[in-house]
Amino acid sequence: MDQFTLNLIVVGASFALYVGIAIWARAGTTSDFYAASRGVNPIVNGAATAADWMSAASFISMAGLIAFVGYGNSTFLMGWTGGYVLLALLLAPYLRKFGRFTVPDFIGDRFYSQTARLVAVISLLTMSITYVIGQMTGAGVAFSRFLEVPSSTGLFIASAVVFIYAVLGGMKGITYTQLAQYCVLIVAYTIPAIFISLQLTGNPLPQLGLFSTHTDSGLPLLTKLDQVLVQLGFHDYTGLHAPQTTFNMVLFTMSLMIGTAGLPHVIIRFFTVPKVSDARLSAGWALVFIALLYTVAPAVGSMARLNIITTIYPHTTETGELDLERPLAYADRPQWMLNWEQTGLLRFEDKAGDGVIRYYNAANPPAIAVEEGWQGNEMVTFNQDILVLANPEIAQLPGWVIALIAAGGLAAALSTAAGLLLAISSAISHDLIKSMINPGISEKGELLAARISMAFAIALATWLGLNPPGFAAQVVALAFGLAAASLFPAIMMGIFSKKMNSTGAIVGMLVGLLSTVAYIFTYLGMFFIPGTNLLPNTQEYWLFGISPLSFGTVGAILNFAAAYITLAMTKPAPKEIQELVESIRVPRGAGTAQSH
Repeated sequence: MDQFTLNLIVVGASFALYVGIAIWARAGTTSDFYAASRGVNPIVNGAATAADWMSAASFISMAGLIAFVGYGNSTFLMGWTGGYVLLALLLAPYLRKFGRFTVPDFIGDRFYSQTARLVAVISLLTMSITYVIGQMTGAGVAFSRFLEVPSSTGLFIASAVVFIYAVLGGMKGITYTQLAQYCVLIVAYTIPAIFISLQLTGNPLPQLGLFSTHTDSGLPLLTKLDQVLVQLGFHDYTGLHAPQTTFNMVLFTMSLMIGTAGLPHVIIRFFTVPKVSDARLSAGWALVFIALLYTVAPAVGSMARLNIITTIYPHTTETGELDLERPLAYADRPQWMLNWEQTGLLRFEDKAGDGVIRYYNAANPPAIAVEEGWQGNEMVTFNQDILVLANPEIAQLPGWVIALIAAGGLAAALSTAAGLLLAISSAISHDLIKSMINPGISEKGELLAARISMAFAIALATWLGLNPPGFAAQVVALAFGLAAASLFPAIMMGIFSKKMNSTGAIVGMLVGLLSTVAYIFTYLGMFFIPGTNLLPNTQEYWLFGISPLSFGTVGAILNFAAAYITLAMTKPAPKEIQELVESIRVPRGAGTAQSH
C-alpha cells in the first residue's frame, strides 16, 4: 500500500471517529452546548483539557522552535506547564464554585457591570481569534503534505470537519471528541520519538535519550549537537544567546504562565465537572497528560536537528567532525526532502552551481566556506512547523508511523480549534445576545444563536488561517500575551480582591489589552495587516529591550496598576459583592457548586 493511501485511511478513520462521537453526543440544550451539563468525569475532563491545550503549537511547532533555537526556546515548555499550576491552584476551583458558563459571564456578574462583560468579550474575541489562526495554520501544513493538497484546500477540509462536530455537539460533543483526539495525538507523538531515540542513542525513552550517549560518535547527544552546530557557524544548542536575554526569558515565561491561566477556552473546561473539588482534580490529571508530550518535545527537537544536519553532511573526518567538503549531492537528496519540497515549505537553491547542498550559517560562515568562496546557505527555506511532521520520514520510519503522525498533527490542531471556537461562540450567543441584547431569548433561540455564531467563527478562522502572520507557536504566543494582559488580572482580582469595583476592572482590562495590542502592532504589524509594523522588530528598537512576544507580562502589570489606582479614586465594590467574593474563597461546601 502506498503512503498516500495509508495516510488517507488513517486520517479518514480518525475524522470518522470524531464525527461519530459528535452525533452520539449531540447537544440538545444550552447546558449541553456550553458546559456538557456539568457531568464530565474529572479524568475524562483532564484528557480533554490536555487535548484542548496541546494545540498545533504544542504538537507541530514547539519542537521546531526548540530545534532551531535550542535552550532559549525552553521558555515555551516552562511557561505553558507552569501556567497550569497557577490555573489549578488559583483559579479553577473558585471559578467552578461561582457556577457560570463563560469567563465574560463571571466577570460581568462579579463586577456587576454589563460594560465589564463587554470588555471581557472583546478581550476574549481578540485573544481567541489570534490563537485560532495558529491552529488553522497547523492544519493547513499537515494537510498540504500528507494528503498532497494545497494548504488552502487543507484549511477548508479541516474547517468542514470542525464545523460538523463542534456545531453539532457543542461542549458535550467536543469533550468526548477531544478525549479521542488526545489518544491519537499522544500515540502519534511518542511512537516516532521512541524509534528515533533508539536509533540515535539506543535508549527507548526519549526523555532519557536526550541525555544519553550518541551511538555513532560516543559523545553525549547534546555535546554532539553542539559540536556540529558550532562547526557550521551556528550558536551552540545548549547556551542562551541574544536576543533571548535572561530578562526577556523571564518576561516571556511569565507571559505564557499567566496567559495560560487566563485562557477562556481552557477555563470553560472546568465548568463541565460535577463538583468544585473535581475542577482541581481535572487540572491535576491534565498536567499528567500534558507532561507525557511536553517531556518528549525537547528530545524530538534535538534529535531531529541532528538528523537533518547529518543527512546533509553524511560523512565525517578522522576527528569525528562533519566533512564539509563532502556534502549531500542535490540529485541524491532523500525522499523526505523531495516530498516536502513539493509543499513549498522546504526549498533548496544551488547557489554555487556545483550540484551539492551546503548548509551553514551564512551570517557566521565556517572558515572553509570563506576560503572556498561558497555562496551561503543553500537550504533557503525550512518552515519550522514541518519538523515534527517530517521527523518520521527523516528517520526513515515505517509508513504507518508517518500516517499516524499526520492524524496526530491534525488532531492537535482541530481539538484546540474546536475549544477556541466554542469560547468565541459562547461569548457571542450567551454573553452578548442572551445577557445584553435579548435577555428574553428562548433556550431554543439561544442554542440556534450559539450554532450560528460557531459557524461564523469557523468561517473567520479559515479566512485568517489562509494568511497567517508567523509560525504556529509564535502566533499562539501572542494570543497568550493578550490573555495575560487582559483577562488574567481581572479574574485574579475578581476572586482575591473583595473591594475591586467595576470601574477599576474595566479600566484595568482596557489598559492591559490596548497597551499590548499597540506594542505588538508597532513592532510586528499584527492583527490582520501583515507588514505594517511601525518600527523594525529588532532588539535595539524594543522599549527597554522587551520583546513583543514578552509584553503580555508588562500588559498584566499595567492592568493591575490601572485597576488599583482607579479603585483608590472610586468607591469599593458594594457590600453584597464583597460577601459574594468571600463565599467563593471560603472552602465551605467544597463538594457542591452553585448552578447558573
